[in-house]
Amino acid sequence: MTTMGKENADKVREEGRLFRALVEEIGRTIVGQEYMVERLLVGLLTGGHVLIEGVPGLAKTLSVKTLAGAVRAAFRRIQFTPDLLPADLIGTMVYNPKTTEFFTRKGPVFTHFLLADEINRAPAKVQSALLEAMQERQVTIGTETHVLEEPFLVLATQNPIEQEGTYPLPEAQVDRFMLKLKVEYPSRDEERKIMDRWAGVEDIPVSAVAEPGEILQARETVRGIRLDDNLKEYIVDIVHATREPEKYGLDIQDLVSYGASPRASLYLNMGARALAFLDGRDYVTADDVKELCPDILRHRIIVTYEAEAEEITSEQIIRKILDHLEVP
Repeated sequence: MTTMGKENADKVREEGRLFRALVEEIGRTIVGQEYMVERLLVGLLTGGHVLIEGVPGLAKTLSVKTLAGAVRAAFRRIQFTPDLLPADLIGTMVYNPKTTEFFTRKGPVFTHFLLADEINRAPAKVQSALLEAMQERQVTIGTETHVLEEPFLVLATQNPIEQEGTYPLPEAQVDRFMLKLKVEYPSRDEERKIMDRWAGVEDIPVSAVAEPGEILQARETVRGIRLDDNLKEYIVDIVHATREPEKYGLDIQDLVSYGASPRASLYLNMGARALAFLDGRDYVTADDVKELCPDILRHRIIVTYEAEAEEITSEQIIRKILDHLEVP
């Protein structure tokens, strides 16, 4: 190992302690849900927004609130409802009759952690108000553009689309979420622990164990994680196989209307590095890439009506691609 390589490996191990402390602090409140917590940390390490889908009562909101509490950063929560307006989210210009001038009243989007709770209960015009903030990390109110302070992370929860009173997210917005997580019910043992831990308890205090500056520093370290060229080719092959499956010998072209966007390649690159960092490694493996594929691709692959009729999901298509492509 070269001197530079050893320094980077030491840096990964040293800064990894901070995130192990984060996991431990979150675990004081959240029982189980290791998958969701790990993916939230991947989003935090890469600056990638996270969409969490699951039925009510699976600790989606509590997990996000606990993560925000464990980082000494600003946190705002917006409960999305059908009568919400874009101005309720980003802010608006307000007229001051005393000075006969307008001033900017900033909305809750000006924070570090924004919890968009039940985001699909608001109509598309409200959901779309987040587009600029999520991509450009800035908000335009009137004629003024305001830069959002880093780290800025949108952590959104949504109930399954089939539920009454929900609105599908616009495709342009869904694509801006790095990860879409599907949260399942806890196991029987975990549910018993939840019952014991929360019986008669209104709230479990969370201690801040990390600072925003430490998160930004860790992001720099993650960017330095080694990703070999053969794995970069593997990532591009996976994404292109969702668009041109016939070129890769896959007979799924009748099942896919639209494949994944270039954001999928970027997010697989960054996310795989973050997974390696959380595992204490300064290099990425093919398993890191494969592990993240469902969460990064499931909301970027639009299946055809034929696939829906045969009850074939994007997850099944992703699995076919991963089983077919040769692993470097």
